[in-house]
Amino acid sequence: MKRTLLATFALAGVVVILAGCGGSHKPSAAELQMQKEATLYQIDQIERKFHLATSTQNLALMMSLWAPGAVFNIDQQTLTGKAQIRHWFVTTAGAFQPGHHWESDTPSYKLRASVNGDKATLYFECHYIDPKTQKVVSYVAVTHQLQKIGGKWLIVDSAAKPAVLSAAP
Repeated sequence: MKRTLLATFALAGVVVILAGCGGSHKPSAAELQMQKEATLYQIDQIERKFHLATSTQNLALMMSLWAPGAVFNIDQQTLTGKAQIRHWFVTTAGAFQPGHHWESDTPSYKLRASVNGDKATLYFECHYIDPKTQKVVSYVAVTHQLQKIGGKWLIVDSAAKPAVLSAAP
């Protein structure tokens, strides 16, 4: 009984100490910077998964990046919702066509991301290379508007346009 009572008081003391520490701490500049870098890393994963999905023709992975009501503007079309976007990847996107085993890449110097709370913008280019010929067969630039939904960054609005191939600045 004494032991249980002593353990209860010790636990209560720890809870009081921890409660006193929480809520009153203002994050330091270093902590804020670390939080921003962690968020940008999460956003960068969208570009990585996008290119992995196209390089491996993994439609499920591609569709996991899009919010349910996402809008995709491409080829003078406006696709609304995951069903239309999925249909476009299956029927039109060159990287997903049977017989195309293209490698997809983004030059790192052409990758840009910014974040504002639970919203972000991600720009990158997709350079598709046919490994058989070692030639660039297609390239496009995309600007994605992202939103953190249910703890996960998803594409909510996207616009694609022709990219301009150039050397690093």
